[in-house]
Amino acid sequence: MRLKELRKTKGLTQTQVADELNMPQNTLSQYENENRKPSKLALKALADYYDVSIDYLVERGNQK
Repeated sequence: MRLKELRKTKGLTQTQVADELNMPQNTLSQYENENRKPSKLALKALADYYDVSIDYLVERGNQK
């Protein structure tokens, strides 16, 4: 998953992103480290937040 890459490219911390998405920071950390899979709802929220497609987010394609 490209979560960490997208977050760092925008110069954001996990806490900033988690607060914006109203999710616990440790949950976002688990998603970034692939220790936990996000739900479909969480994937949509993350893709919308980073303005990318879900396919791009989960590395199924290179088109944002």
